[in-house]
Amino acid sequence: MKITVIGGGSTYTPELINGFLARAAQLPVSELWLMGIDKERLDIVGGFAQRMVQAKGAPFKVVLSTNQREAIAGASYVCTQFRVGQMQARREDEYLGLRHGLVGQETTGIGGMAKALRTIPVILGIAKDIRETATGALLVNFTNPSGLVTEALNRYAPDVQSVGVCNAPYNAKMSFLELLQNNSPEPIDPARVELKTLGLNHLTWHYGLTLDGEDVWAQVLESYLQDAAQEEHPEWETALIANTRMIPNYYLQYFYHTEKKLAEQKKYPPSRAEEVMQVEAELLKQYADPSLTEPPADLMKRGGAYYSTVATQLLASHFNDLGETHVVNVRNNGAIKEWDPSWVLELPATVHRSGIKPIPAAPLPPFAFGLLAAVKSYEILTAQAAVTGDRNAAYQALFVHPLGPALPNAEKVLDDMLKTNRKYLPQFR
Repeated sequence: MKITVIGGGSTYTPELINGFLARAAQLPVSELWLMGIDKERLDIVGGFAQRMVQAKGAPFKVVLSTNQREAIAGASYVCTQFRVGQMQARREDEYLGLRHGLVGQETTGIGGMAKALRTIPVILGIAKDIRETATGALLVNFTNPSGLVTEALNRYAPDVQSVGVCNAPYNAKMSFLELLQNNSPEPIDPARVELKTLGLNHLTWHYGLTLDGEDVWAQVLESYLQDAAQEEHPEWETALIANTRMIPNYYLQYFYHTEKKLAEQKKYPPSRAEEVMQVEAELLKQYADPSLTEPPADLMKRGGAYYSTVATQLLASHFNDLGETHVVNVRNNGAIKEWDPSWVLELPATVHRSGIKPIPAAPLPPFAFGLLAAVKSYEILTAQAAVTGDRNAAYQALFVHPLGPALPNAEKVLDDMLKTNRKYLPQFR
């Protein structure tokens, strides 16, 4: 079995390698192809990956390539984790937000929009190569903004199987499991626990948790509220949690605590991208050490906890037809019957070899749905703009987004966004 990783030069890659090594018995990979356009970086990260695999008895071969079509040809799975423009483009997104007094975070607000405009044409090119050289392969997208990118894939490459994945739901599950563990004398295997959550990527509301199929959400909420009451600055107001009986995804801080996030942004430099640049420079130095065969501790500074767990468990469930429940980004297809069946949602789904099927659930209450509907409109318009170069669609996406500019400033912000990203957006020329 051949698995391809597009964006193989990412500093996340060694963690992913560990995941494949840990599940070698479940995923009989023969070749793992790491593809990247930056050869120098790919050689460093890929060389380290090869040493990691060799140190574990070489259960599979790691192949490095700068040729996307060659890397995809014949693959069973294609995982995407690339960043168009690399970390410098993320920095530009952050300072674009700062210039206009708007959120410039890489997946939310105008930063996320700029990233999507750069990314969607590239991911559709990957889908084209899958269609032509790896028929039947599953495209597993980790590239942010994951939900919006997966929305574009479903609308503009519906014949290619795709699913969007993010580690945030698994992080939430593990944090809730920790609350349960406080009252349990025995360790609880995460496989026994399932999270109930619904929304869009980075825009979800957690509303339930089961342990061996039994609803334990009331216990989670009780422990959560007790802990929050003792914190000087809790992540969420206890009144919100007690009133809604839900816990929002962390990224909803950008919508519900916008002024706080903008105040943090005003403290740049360093922005998050600039911090990550420093972390990555140090990681790449360590990866280049020919004696290194295990991921260094500094990898934790990069973020992305449980990334390899989420990725490789999903592939193992699909390959082995296990029918496990995973929280993913997939087409609604009537699972939430009150909502548009064409929308890509983030929700629990069963993962079989025959497909990834969302589990039916009740819709979110009105207080949450209003925000979701506005952001979904923005996603659809942004995908349209990215594919067609339609400036009108981009303009509409900007002012429909709840974190976008006031209407009188929309044209100015759009001009700045397109000028800043000109070399990555030929469709708008």
